[in-house]
Amino acid sequence: MLALVPMAGAGVLHVSDRLTEDERISLIRDLMSEYANAKVAIPRSKKPLEYNSDGTYDHMAWHDWALTMGQAARLGDKLQITKVSLEGDHMVLEINGGLKTGGKWYDHVQVGMGGVASSGSANNRTASLGTWIQIDFHKPMENLNAVEIKRILAPILDFDKRSATVLYAETLPPEMQKAVKEKRAIVGMDREQVLLAMGHPDHKYRESKDGVETEDWIFGAPPGKIVFVTFGGNKVTKVKEEYAGLGGDTAIRSVQ
Repeated sequence: MLALVPMAGAGVLHVSDRLTEDERISLIRDLMSEYANAKVAIPRSKKPLEYNSDGTYDHMAWHDWALTMGQAARLGDKLQITKVSLEGDHMVLEINGGLKTGGKWYDHVQVGMGGVASSGSANNRTASLGTWIQIDFHKPMENLNAVEIKRILAPILDFDKRSATVLYAETLPPEMQKAVKEKRAIVGMDREQVLLAMGHPDHKYRESKDGVETEDWIFGAPPGKIVFVTFGGNKVTKVKEEYAGLGGDTAIRSVQ
């Protein structure tokens, strides 16, 4: 039986996804900051644009949003995924930073001398060019990776054959490329490389001792494996794994 979890601030129940922790980390890591070219006009919207996992969507609704709010991307424009949220039976992709302003798109346009349009408004607000796309699976998400998500989005977005993540990873030394592939941190990595390998930590802890400041990134939670990645300055100085059980028993292994 599926567990139903109440949604905050809502009067409905929401089905939890079936993604493993590794799948969730990989999805966020491999989709974040990816670029794509729009194969259709992508409107701005005050709420996520609904898009079904079979590649269908309400064209008229998207058209109406474009008339009301303007476009986040025209046909052929390059856009970027700036945030990934996994929410049970759907995934929300923030595009170009999302929509950061209230009001309508034309509130930020003024017509000057000779009919030339210039951006800006009386109160100097700047319109965001972002939006959100919500991929609806209509069932708990499971067995998903970034390649599959890009395939689902193929009718509206054309992703580069070689992603920004892959291109960056190929510039790393061989031992770091191997660690990234194996989703683990090693001594000598910087913060960006740890994020590439392991995603965002569950917790961060910073302390200063004898004038030396260190920062621990903590991945995982009991019961199970917990990884502590310690930074001295901008580089990893130590990686430690701890296996924590339900009863509080722990086994610590210093990786490096």
